[in-house]
Amino acid sequence: MCQPQFIRASLVLMLSLCVSPTLLRGDESNLDAKRTMDVVYGRRDGIALTMDVFSPEKPNGAAIIQVISGGYYASHDDIQPALFQPLLKRGYTVFAVVPGSRPVYQVPEIRANLSRAIRYIRYHAKEYSIDPKRLGITGSSAGGNLSLQIATANEQSHSESKDPIDRESSRVQAAAVFFPLTDFLNWSKPGEEHIGTTGHPTPFRAAFDYREMIPETGLEERITDPTRLREITREISPIYALSSDDPPMLLMHGDKDFFVPMYQSKIFMEAAKATGVETNLLIKSGGQHGWPDMQKDMEQFADWFDLHLKAK
Repeated sequence: MCQPQFIRASLVLMLSLCVSPTLLRGDESNLDAKRTMDVVYGRRDGIALTMDVFSPEKPNGAAIIQVISGGYYASHDDIQPALFQPLLKRGYTVFAVVPGSRPVYQVPEIRANLSRAIRYIRYHAKEYSIDPKRLGITGSSAGGNLSLQIATANEQSHSESKDPIDRESSRVQAAAVFFPLTDFLNWSKPGEEHIGTTGHPTPFRAAFDYREMIPETGLEERITDPTRLREITREISPIYALSSDDPPMLLMHGDKDFFVPMYQSKIFMEAAKATGVETNLLIKSGGQHGWPDMQKDMEQFADWFDLHLKAK
């Protein structure tokens, strides 16, 4: 667990850099893309799930899913087009997905929403003039965790689903993420566990407050069984889902990040390479949990996607 003074400082930094849209939004009149807002990719509990689609002037046929989530909080207002402007300039169609937010949803449900968004994108690939076999994904912090959960998922078949969208795959062909959470069972050192709400700063605990419907009571009740909590914790830790068929993954992490330790990216890269997955870790010298010139570093993400999402 981080020291208290570091937690307080990092919370302020995270909320200002990773959640607030003001720092990186910029002047959208300079965007090299047409923006289509509030595309509904699904519904959950009567709530519309939406994304914004950014169609570049000169599309290259590939697409990037930008996961909008900081601390597992997601809002349409948090879409920061200036951050992914380098992707638009390269011709990538960008889908800025808002996958649901705490406290309404917990991490597994948010991940499922994101999976639905990718299935929707693949199903409508022709309409968006993209190749369904050339999808990349990116995100920061919680968005990075969700991106890696998708990238490492052992996808189950939905071929019998009545909804044709759900019959599509939610696999991606490349990932590039900033300071992701990768292993909640080994946080900043081996054996340091963040299970359930334990270990998480107060503002973010709702994302880990897992509940399930109890038929006898008709109520959703908090999961307290230690074994089940550990199972869920492993499920949201992408390091345990790595397999040799996972797509190439690029990670960038600041060496002064006291909120999500760089240890998270290091152990993930080591585990991925041991599995045979192409993985690289870029260390941002002096970088904390977000930094003002992240847009420049997105150029390196664009290089990664150029390398791995080329037309065949």
